Amino acid sequence: MIKKILIANRGEIAVRIIRACKELGIKSVAIHSNVDSESMHVQMADESICVGPHKAQDSYLNVQALISAFELSGADAIHPGYGFLSENYNFVKILEDHKIKFIGPSSALINKMGDKIQAKKIAKELGLPVIKGSEKGVSEINEAKEIASKIGYPVLIKAAGGGGGKGMKIVEKDSELLENLQIAKNEAKKFFNNDEVFIEKYFKNPRHIEVQILSDGKDNTVHLGERDCTIQRRHQKVIEESPSPVITAKQREDLLNTCVQSISKLGYEGAGTLEFIYEDGEFFFLEMNTRLQVEHPVTEAVTGIDIVKRQIEIASTGKLSLKQEDITFSGHAIECRINAEDYQKNFQPSAGTVTTYHQPSGLGTRVDGCIFQGGKVQPYYDSLIAKLICHGRDREESIAISKRALDEFVIAGIESTIGLHKKILQHDDFVNSTFDTNWLAKSDILN
Repeated sequence: MIKKILIANRGEIAVRIIRACKELGIKSVAIHSNVDSESMHVQMADESICVGPHKAQDSYLNVQALISAFELSGADAIHPGYGFLSENYNFVKILEDHKIKFIGPSSALINKMGDKIQAKKIAKELGLPVIKGSEKGVSEINEAKEIASKIGYPVLIKAAGGGGGKGMKIVEKDSELLENLQIAKNEAKKFFNNDEVFIEKYFKNPRHIEVQILSDGKDNTVHLGERDCTIQRRHQKVIEESPSPVITAKQREDLLNTCVQSISKLGYEGAGTLEFIYEDGEFFFLEMNTRLQVEHPVTEAVTGIDIVKRQIEIASTGKLSLKQEDITFSGHAIECRINAEDYQKNFQPSAGTVTTYHQPSGLGTRVDGCIFQGGKVQPYYDSLIAKLICHGRDREESIAISKRALDEFVIAGIESTIGLHKKILQHDDFVNSTFDTNWLAKSDILN
């Protein structure tokens, strides 16, 4: 049994994992950079170890320092959270070689599903619907033109080794293809150290739907329903909700069953998410995230299942005790990501000391955060500082609770995106669910 976990992360997700550890009676070890020594996750953990200076590559991404911290602490396992090293094949392979328990899938599966070209091939073999496009990497303009002509413009050039909008270019016509192909390859090399790109059909008015699964890699795979993550800015999710307000009961049942069957064949171990484009009544596989998602709390709200605890259970025992028939769904949940950014100044990051902090409470209200009054928001890391998750009997009530909670939420000393969420939730398009992934950029909200 796992008795002590080192958390290879920081911020709100480290706090979230520490809470799960405390409730399970498991000791937690926080790692931190020199500027994070007084952060919330460090104060909450049973122990803490400094792993380097403020630059992430010298601390949170420093594999040698993390392994040294693990050995020094006497921990039994490492939980990666999301981001940083959570989907880093080389990191997990090193842990496996050192016989260190990683709370997540094997390095082999991370490697397979982390490459979008490979993942697409696997998805097709598993029976998942895939987007039309190149079957392998594209490097030459004539090949790119042939593929684009075959599937029809507009097309999307995407980096094979990453996501988040990096190495991604929309091309409307032949004359734009060469320049965008080269830009995408250069970005892919810069951000993912892999200049391989591929081409697929671009959807003009898509929704983003994803399915949360848990599997022990042996004989038990379950789904925890779907999430709608369509409200995005530059391919980064802003608001997520569960269930999706736009798919039918039959579409939902078919999608969820297909995902369970596919992951059962894959032999996947842990928590994972299958992401899909949804347009005109059809789903198309986008990618698989082999880790905990930022938006996992909306699924926890509608199922009552603690996903982090289930990750630890699978890693600790090799089994998932939860059966599909045990899972029930209740109501509707919405998550608003609160970032330390000035959304009225092109989302400029905002660092500094939090002079006033008051988080909302009340029935159906949850806040996963990492800041406190007097605490500092560092400029060196991701700007996500809190997540507001509101659960109601239906979508209408969930929106109402979210609006009320946002009115209660006070963060001063730094800028935040609370005001942006207020505008989105009261917009008719959001209320009526008549939006797509491009909606926020096209709306009047950011003007």
